[in-house]
This record gives sequence, structure tokens and C-alpha cells, in this order.
Amino acid sequence: MLQVPFIRENKEEVIKRLAVRNIDATLMIDEVISLDEDRRQTQTLLDNALAESNSLSKEIGNLYKSGKASEANVLKEKTTELKEITKTLTETLNEKVEALNQLLYKIPNVPHTSVVKGTTEEDNEIVFSEGTIPTLDNEALPHWELAKKYDIIDFELGNKITGAGFPVYKGKGAKLQRALIAYFLDKNTAAGYTEYQLPHLVNEASGFGTGQLPDKEGQMYHVTEDNLYLIPTAEVPGTNIFRDVILNESDLPIGITGYTPCFRREAGSYGAHVRGLNRLHQFDKVEILRVEHPNRSYQALDEMVEHVKHILKELKLPYRILRLCGGDIGFTSALTFDFEVFSTAQDRWLEISSVSNFETFQANRLKLRFKNNDGKNELAHTLNGSSLALPRVLAGILENYQTKDGIVIPDVLVPYTGFKIIN
Repeated sequence: MLQVPFIRENKEEVIKRLAVRNIDATLMIDEVISLDEDRRQTQTLLDNALAESNSLSKEIGNLYKSGKASEANVLKEKTTELKEITKTLTETLNEKVEALNQLLYKIPNVPHTSVVKGTTEEDNEIVFSEGTIPTLDNEALPHWELAKKYDIIDFELGNKITGAGFPVYKGKGAKLQRALIAYFLDKNTAAGYTEYQLPHLVNEASGFGTGQLPDKEGQMYHVTEDNLYLIPTAEVPGTNIFRDVILNESDLPIGITGYTPCFRREAGSYGAHVRGLNRLHQFDKVEILRVEHPNRSYQALDEMVEHVKHILKELKLPYRILRLCGGDIGFTSALTFDFEVFSTAQDRWLEISSVSNFETFQANRLKLRFKNNDGKNELAHTLNGSSLALPRVLAGILENYQTKDGIVIPDVLVPYTGFKIIN
């Protein structure tokens, strides 16, 4: 959530930067400033009424002590009137604060100055690429056919048990999946991230804290009886560890990692590009999260990007990095880099990771602050990244490592799988 003082002090810049998202925010920003002005005026009236009431209470006490009960009783009538006034002003103030917050919840984060305007993923900027795309023979298969051929993933069984988008991993497929999770976690902890095991359901406050609510409410599975949400990513429970927390500046930076299943309704997704592991309702992902001092959050973002690059380099998968344009960047993000691995059998790029800096947008919702060296509370910056989302990494391995003899396991994963080939 954007901070109101930032909006007031940088009105034209906020409107200009939101235009990069293809949003004309002029009316919304004007309304925010107007509502905030009303809120401030109401707050002043309330503060004055409370101050007068406190002053009268002291004066009444002194009059009683001086034996001037009649004069005190006259003032007591005045305090009764003031109580009604303060009650009305408090209700009005709460209404204005709620109206202001509801409007702020609808305004996305302002993009970083490096984000270019664009409307779709076609406008994203390729900033880096590495790896050689293997040449497969004419008999090469997409991963969903390889999964069936080697009996390692059963999409039809998942459909029977639950529905489309809930695959069942079997035998060496299940072990490869487990190996990837362990490998990713080991890489992250070796890089200084503390491992957490996190809840798979969160409450409404957690959804609001990281910006999934109200923006992505339609994409989340909702357990209505308990008003809990299945997590779309470990980012949600992981970042909410720090909700309503005041850290010391010496606590920063904080880095955590965790493996969770992720649940997404993916409403409206259909067609050839969602076949197999390309788009699922339940999938596994290992996440990295950072809480950073504002002065070094973009250095931290670069470090996270380099970390994911190192993992993909070890897996020897051809990949590229894109800086997302204004039309494709997430609601809460100021700057996002997407990693895509090349699916040789499908002849297209598959997104496998997003690494983002949210600056103070989430921290403002979370009330995540740190006490700086001057003793003042300051909003921290939050960042997160996939390292990595498993389905498309697995798809890339199956397709890019397929041979006529079977699917070769990347060298770095063999200690985790205990086998070198799926055949």
C-alpha cells in the first residue's frame, strides 16, 4: 500500500509512474488527497475536543476542591456535550480512515524508474540469457508424453482424485521432485537464508498484508467456514512472520527460505499452453524472502537474481531473464525480473521464477518497521523470489535431458536422486 505522505509530496510523479502500468490514476490520487485532507481536519477537531474535555475535567476537579460545586456542575454539562461531540467525531474519523484505506488498497505499487511501459508480456525486456539450447531429434517428446512413457507423472489419476491441474508424481518422478526441493533448499541455506516450515493456509489479515487480497481474491482457494485461504506462494506466510513487528536496524538484513505446496485456481486458463506441468492448481515451490534496509534493497535484488542464475547454471538449463514491463508487473511489485527456461520439445520459454522488490508497499500494509540509528521507526523493504518453482523446472529437465535411452539426470541432482537416468 502506498504511503499517503508519499502520495501528497509526489503527486505528479506517482501519476506519471502509474501511467507506466497503463493506469490513469489522476482521479484516484486526487480522491486520496481529498479524503486525507478530510481525515486530517476531522482529526484536528477531535484532538481539540478531547483537549478541551481534558482541560474542563481538571478545572471541574479544582472547583470541587475549592467548594464551588455549582460552578463545577455547569461545566459538567459542557463535558457531557463534548463527549457526544467526540463520539460523533470519532465515528466520522473511523469512516474516513476506512474509506481512505479501501481506496489505497486498489492502487498498485509505483513501478521503478527502470520499468518500461508496455501492455503484455511481449513488451518485457530481455536483459540476460545463458545456456545452449539442445538440438533434439524428430522423435523428441513434450514432458507430458515423457511422463506417461516412463510412468513418472500421472495426470489422469490426479484428475480422478481431485481434478485437472493436480498431478500425481510416481516412482522416479516423485523422487526427482523431492530431490529438486532438497537441492533448492540446500542452495538457499548455503547462501545464508534461514529455512522455515510454513503453514499452508493463512488468515485474511495475512492475505491483505502481502497484497493478495483484495487483488487476487478470485485466484485463491477459500476455506469459507474458517475464513482461511490456501497459500498461492510461500511469500504470504513467510512475509507475514514480520507483520506488526518493529525490528532493530542491526537485525537487517533478514533472509528466509521455505518449501511449500502452492494452490492457485488459475481461473480462465485453458489451451495448449496449460498442458501437463505448464499450468497447475497445486504445485511445489521453494521461495526466498528478504527484509532489507531501504538503502540496500536493490543491491539485495541483484544478489537474489545472481543466486537464481547460479542454480540454473548448475542445472545446465538454457534460460533467460526478463525485466517485466508496466503492463505485466505484479500489483505489489516495484520491479520484477522473470526467469524463463527454454522448453525444447515445446519450442517455447516457460516462466520458472519471479524475483521482485516491493520496496515499502507490503511493509506499509504489514506495519513492518525497524528502528533506525536515530531511534525513529522506518518502513523496511521486502523482496521475494522463487528458487525455484518446480513444475516447469521439472518440465525443462525432462524435455531438455531426454535421450533415446531415457532421461538423464543433471549431475548436480544425482546425489539427491541416487540414480542417473530415468528409463
